[in-house]
Amino acid sequence: MTNQRPLKQYEWVMNDLKEQMLDGRLAPGDRLASVVDLAARYNVGRSTIREALSALKAMGLLHIKQGGGTFVIAVPSEGGPVHPMQRYDDLWEGRAASLRHLLEVRRVLETGCAALAAQHRTEADLTVFGQLLEEMKNSDDEHFIEQADVKFHQQIAAATRNPLLLELMESLSSQLHENMKDMRALWFYAERSSAERLLQEHNRIYEAIASRDAKEASARMDVHISKVEQVLNEKKAGDRHLRMR
Repeated sequence: MTNQRPLKQYEWVMNDLKEQMLDGRLAPGDRLASVVDLAARYNVGRSTIREALSALKAMGLLHIKQGGGTFVIAVPSEGGPVHPMQRYDDLWEGRAASLRHLLEVRRVLETGCAALAAQHRTEADLTVFGQLLEEMKNSDDEHFIEQADVKFHQQIAAATRNPLLLELMESLSSQLHENMKDMRALWFYAERSSAERLLQEHNRIYEAIASRDAKEASARMDVHISKVEQVLNEKKAGDRHLRMR
């Protein structure tokens, strides 16, 4: 399978709004929530929302009234010529399979790493975890936060004190960096929540490792990864249903 570029944030928003049009949650004549409200709902910047809306407008699906709101004027065609959104759907299908494979590997590897990290971690490891969590909490740069997220998971492997496990995690480094935006976007999609909620998940994993509770550390990591797997499966089933309509 050829490598696919990570989806941009506006593409996630664009695709979700398209799905709402296809399944009837958004119908012609409906007014969308404000840019501010949509930005809060999707946990992205306002510029990302505007980019997604502009793309949907260019496809003839939305009408944007200056100062008067954004309205649905059509639903995506399921039988017409291939348009940008159809190409996007094809691209997403391939990327979803790649993500699912990576998540399966992460679940097997990282639940075990979390358990061993709880047994072998040092105070120095806890210091690094704390620094990374602070970076994730205080930064406004989404790219920087994504990198801190990857480093957090790699530090768990380092805390196992098993060089082979660390080597395995580092071998996944490029794929983790490449796909972290997709994974974080899926997590937000699953939770309909905020970056604060995701930070809490990382904190729970950290707390279990800090308290040397191997079983709990493994369980919390499993929950963390399972949420993304679950929404991938739900989206696959939903997309199949929409194509059959």
